[in-house]
Amino acid sequence: MPDLWLISDARNDAALAAALMRLPRGSGFIFRHYHLSKPERLARFAALARVARGRGHWVILAGGMREARRAGADGAYGAPERLAGGGAGFRLVTAHSLREIAAARRVRADAVLLSPVWPTRSHPGGSALGGLRFWLLARRAGRPVIALGGMTRRRALSLRWGRWAAIDGLS
Repeated sequence: MPDLWLISDARNDAALAAALMRLPRGSGFIFRHYHLSKPERLARFAALARVARGRGHWVILAGGMREARRAGADGAYGAPERLAGGGAGFRLVTAHSLREIAAARRVRADAVLLSPVWPTRSHPGGSALGGLRFWLLARRAGRPVIALGGMTRRRALSLRWGRWAAIDGLS
């Protein structure tokens, strides 16, 4: 599983292809783009997936496992309830609390994106876990944890956490 993950968002769309090319080979790419209609979203996913695969990146589609498999993704990303069932595939589950970490275990998540570690542009004014709370929750996850939320290379180093994801911090 990759240590570094780029996450798509409406605000980083124009920079995604270039950002995918800059990532180290074998990184991960999580495609969200909830703002697009289904046909536009699948077309944009296909275009960016080609770029990502050309660099050997893992490609994950936000949504259910069946949708991810139909689109040719390596797996699915989302809240635990969206990833229950749906057959085989890599499950990347979001969590913000111990309760959500337990839900991720119940759906047999392969990894957990634990967030937000730091304040983010995605959720201005929202509360953040901070380093200590992140570590305490991550130790209870029982599966690989990817730090998300206000992450940059510098913050990952200061957190002493090797596996992290970003929207703005990588695009």
